[in-house]
Amino acid sequence: MTAQLNATREQWLAARLDLLEEEKELTRRSDALALKRQQLPRVRIEKEYRFHTESGDASLKHLFGGRSQLLVYHFMFGPDYSAGCPSCSSIADGFNGFFVHLENHDVAFWAVSRAPLAKLLAFRQRMDWRFPWASSGGSDFNSDFGVWFSDEQQRLGGVEYNYRREPPAPEPMPSRNIEEWQQRGSDEPITQIAAMTGTDVPTYVRDRPGVSAFELIDGAVYHSYSSYARGLDGLWGVYQWLDRAPKGRNETGIWWRHHDRYGKE
Repeated sequence: MTAQLNATREQWLAARLDLLEEEKELTRRSDALALKRQQLPRVRIEKEYRFHTESGDASLKHLFGGRSQLLVYHFMFGPDYSAGCPSCSSIADGFNGFFVHLENHDVAFWAVSRAPLAKLLAFRQRMDWRFPWASSGGSDFNSDFGVWFSDEQQRLGGVEYNYRREPPAPEPMPSRNIEEWQQRGSDEPITQIAAMTGTDVPTYVRDRPGVSAFELIDGAVYHSYSSYARGLDGLWGVYQWLDRAPKGRNETGIWWRHHDRYGKE
């Protein structure tokens, strides 16, 4: 769609007021959906998940840190990655600013990934982040909350992500690694983004992004909400800004990078 050029201020204002009514309706609808999220039934967590944190091993309950609510960002960083997913990293660039506000509003916040803690903390230091990050390596946490799948699930069509079952992976899946991609390039976005994590496509896509919410009630932990894929759009701050820019998202492929890699590739 091409925008009208050389409009008068009066024409612009009339169009803007029409759009404002639609924006207000969207805001009201968003508020109503937020209330429905809060009213979802709770599922009591019976399994004893264990996490590796800077303070030592911890249970899911310990991640609350004395608060009654917990938000977990399922960050794509598998044990075989050499760097975190660049998409998750772009989202995580915004965590530094808000996690302290959540923690002072009765909401604990953690990023959780399967990679070993030392690898997570080294990448966090590289990115100049401060938010808490835990390793779920060795536990069923990621698989139970729909953000990690086995090679067998991939091959046999057992991946159920974002509440939908995926077909079996194509054979063979692209397996280009970072060196091959840099030498030959690729027009496949998934190949490009997998290469940024130092993995091939099958390894990269066995981990998935998501967000989960939990509540502590009378000493018991309950699961209240999880969202995946485009359900994370609202958490990806850069896209909220682009949606208000004159050209919008204006993208034809994977344009973002780890923030310390711009201008270096």
